[in-house]
Formats: sequence, C-alpha cells, structure tokens
Amino acid sequence: MSLDLDERQRAMLAEMNIPVWWPPTAAEAEVEAVAMVAPAASVPAASSPVAPESIAVSAQPARAAGLKHSEDQVAPTLQPRPTGIDTMDWPALQAAVAGCRACKLCEGRHNTVFGVGPAAPAPGLAPQVDWLIVGEAPGENEDLAGEPFVGQAGKLLDNMLRAVGLDRHSNAFIANVIKCRPPGNRNPEPEEVAQCEPYLRRQIELLQPKIILAMGRFAVNALLQATVPEVHKLPLGKLRGQPHQYRGVPVVATYHPAYLLRNLPDKAKAWADLCLALEVLQRAA
Repeated sequence: MSLDLDERQRAMLAEMNIPVWWPPTAAEAEVEAVAMVAPAASVPAASSPVAPESIAVSAQPARAAGLKHSEDQVAPTLQPRPTGIDTMDWPALQAAVAGCRACKLCEGRHNTVFGVGPAAPAPGLAPQVDWLIVGEAPGENEDLAGEPFVGQAGKLLDNMLRAVGLDRHSNAFIANVIKCRPPGNRNPEPEEVAQCEPYLRRQIELLQPKIILAMGRFAVNALLQATVPEVHKLPLGKLRGQPHQYRGVPVVATYHPAYLLRNLPDKAKAWADLCLALEVLQRAA
C-alpha cells in the first residue's frame, strides 16, 4: 500500500521519528540527507507502566490519588449504573456518563471523560465520523480537562492523525474504554471495565464509525473479547497487522501513544497500523 503524502504530512512523520520510504525527488533527497545527520529529538519518558494518556505523576491529595483510605473515612457513595443505556440518544448518554457513580472511580475524579470529536449535525444526534479512536483510560491531565489525550501522548496522537488527514475536532472521534481516571494511573480493574463497557458500546452504536483504531492493551481486550478467543492472553504484537471485528465494524489494534513515548522504535509499527486502518477503510469504500 502507498500513501500520497504531501510535504506537511512527511515533515510531521519525521518529527515523530517514524521512517516512511518513498521514491524521493531530487529536492527531497537533499532534505533527507540533512535530516539523517540531525540529532534525534528528546522525548519525555512516561512514568506509568500501563501507558495511560497522562505522563505527569499525580499530585492530588490522598483521596484523589487513590491512596488507601483510613478507617475513619467515609466509603464512596455508589449508585447503580443508569438503566436504558442501549436506547439513549447522544445527549442522554453524555449526561449518564457525567453523573455515573457505578464504581469507586467516581470518588476521586475531577471530571468524567466522555470523548471528543466534531459537533453533532443536529440536536440529539451523534457526530458523523468514519474514524473512532479508542484509548484505555484518562490520566491526570485528561481528568482535569475532561478530554481524552491532552498530555504528551495526546500531542503524538494528534500528529499521527494529522499525517493521514484526520483531526479530533473535524473528522474523527476519540474515546476511552474507561470514563474516569484510575487513581495513580493504575490499570483499570475488571469490574471498572465492565461498568463502563455499555457506555462505549452505545457510543459506537450512535457514532456508526467505519473503522476503529484500538490503542493499547485494555482497549484491544475490551473491543475484541467477543471475537478473539482468550484475547487477554495474547501479546498485542500478535493482534497487530490484521483487521478484526467489533459488532461488524473493522478494528485495527495498535500501541498506545504513551507506550510509544517510551519505546521509540515501535513508532514505525504504529504508523504501519494507522496505514492498515486507512487501507481497510479505503477498501470498504
């Protein structure tokens, strides 16, 4: 597969240290020769072992950071998850997520993180997009902003998307499996994923994307658990390189951007995954 990339897109990929080979023009060959001797840009290391979107370490007090509660603290006030999620329209779904107190993650959050994308075409409707990008869980920056992928990993993701003509505010929607930040950026627990799964399922039903890019282990597990036997036991690398399915929608598995910030050589693999998703979408069209 080949991509018709312009100079801006090629420069963006070069900034991400992602090598893409194409027959160069004479002018491009000269630029490439200069780029090969330029020092590699330094990239901040992520502190989390799980690859959440936020790279910063939480500085919130013990309650928000998820530290062990003392015996005299009041237990979280939990409530059943709202009913009728599978029939909600877009505004009702947003309101249900914002008010959700179905698991203990509600106790330490500042904001729920519903997702971000273009404006809806009409009141009550979901945005119209071909692309849905699904991440794992909010980090500290996302919890404060109420928007997914706003830290260093978010900048990398935005660069990757722009390289293939996508933008979170015009033609792609970005969401997470988990809508509240796990304290200390820890791994989401199975019951937390189970409580949030109906929200993501309804988002996908309303958005009706033509391709889903699943970024990171927890996103891949959540989306492929019904179609890939024992998906949680398979390395992410084994799930790359081929399209999967979620309720009839093609899914391409790839690495989380925060992981890529710590493992620079795998940026080229993530770029290959993005190109695969583009190819699958083009074939479907």
